[in-house]
Amino acid sequence: MSSHDRLAHLRGMKAVVIGDVMLDRYIWGDTRRISPEAPVPVIEVQRESYTAGGAANVALNLASIQIDVVVCGAFGSDAPGAMLTQLLAERGVLLPADCASADRPTIVKTRVMVQRQQHCRIDIENAPVAYGLEDPRSRECVLSAIQRAQFLILSDYAKGVLTQSLVDQVTEIAIRENKVIAWDPKPGNRLIPRGVTVLTPNRSEAYQLAGLPEPRLGEPFHVDEIGKIIFARYQPRYLVVTLGAEGMMLYRDADHKTHLPTMAREVFDVSGAGDTVIAVLAAGLAAGWELDEAATFANAAAGIVVGKLGTATASVEELAAALTPKEDFIHGIARKSA
Repeated sequence: MSSHDRLAHLRGMKAVVIGDVMLDRYIWGDTRRISPEAPVPVIEVQRESYTAGGAANVALNLASIQIDVVVCGAFGSDAPGAMLTQLLAERGVLLPADCASADRPTIVKTRVMVQRQQHCRIDIENAPVAYGLEDPRSRECVLSAIQRAQFLILSDYAKGVLTQSLVDQVTEIAIRENKVIAWDPKPGNRLIPRGVTVLTPNRSEAYQLAGLPEPRLGEPFHVDEIGKIIFARYQPRYLVVTLGAEGMMLYRDADHKTHLPTMAREVFDVSGAGDTVIAVLAAGLAAGWELDEAATFANAAAGIVVGKLGTATASVEELAAALTPKEDFIHGIARKSA
């Protein structure tokens, strides 16, 4: 079966993303002089652009591979919230109004881009306590979305949406109903993600989850030790550690692992690559793919988005085109790991 045929099987699946949603604002400009008021450059603004960030970007990545998705995250009853809702709706993603509140601002991250490079970032947000989905209306909205979904993704940016009480309730329901649960953890949030289908930390987060100090620059990733500790502590079915330019390490369990090299050709911007990985990986596992195959598709999708500026997604067409020359590679990985 071709990559395009595999991707076609994902079309119309239903997913829910629960996590920290935000609006990403980009100010694009150039600089030719230093301010007379302070030793800083004067940015001449040429244009602005907006996209969905955080858990909302995970949802956009799912929509890009034609999955029906609802994203549950706290946002404000304000202009940025309305813009975020509209941006998502234009891509077919529902951000329920029941998750909005006038008591908090929508999280906005403004990146000032000068000659295609990020000059600085300006964040607007309240303390994490303002973004919990603890009220009955919001909690019922989340539970209703889970009931309709075939799989769910927990996207943690440590902004306050994911609390232990919400995570416990959500995972209990999903495990009972045999739904795939993918969790992109933020160890500093101190949540305990026990019993999920797959954990997807990056290198730094994997060390934090394992309670180990990060190695110095140039030192190898502690493959065996990381796997043994995380499986013992959190009991995921699978573990996928993203390693940036070194690709991914896939763990079927603490003792059986496979390394996938990166498929990126050029790297312009790594922001949002983790969102892409967890979206494609979770969808593939929910469709019944083996871990190696789902991770290969996720790896290819990440290779596409890091070649674009800003938070981005990979379409079905882009993904199929990237993988078609590698069909033998995909089958070879699957046979080797069997």
